[in-house]
Amino acid sequence: MRRFFLFLLIACLPGLALAEEALVFIAYGGLPKTEQATLQRLFTGRVVSIGELAAAPVNYPPGHPLRERFLAAIMGQTEEQYTGYWLVRRYVGKGAPPLVLPDVDAVVGHVMTTPGAVGYLPASKVPAGANVIFKR
Repeated sequence: MRRFFLFLLIACLPGLALAEEALVFIAYGGLPKTEQATLQRLFTGRVVSIGELAAAPVNYPPGHPLRERFLAAIMGQTEEQYTGYWLVRRYVGKGAPPLVLPDVDAVVGHVMTTPGAVGYLPASKVPAGANVIFKR
């Protein structure tokens, strides 16, 4: 019985490590480093630039584990709160939510090739040469 629990603990360790891995925000080219408050405003449509450069956030679909981590750690919101915020904002004509891409590879590809794009991913997935603007 002890061996079973030891095996179960060892089997769960990689998942625990991934859950604690830092979220890293990358951006195209010359966008400068920023702070969490600016990212919160960017992902809620309250700002459309970082520094003097236009910025366009990229998100994952609802239910994606990275989106859930982002909402909890960076935005301090649940999926329902974030979705509700954007429903109201769109209804009153104040913009549309960030572009949604299906996975990390799509986000990296989009951010690395689209001027102004900003996305987030686990630290282990940050490509060489990426412009890291925030890490948490």
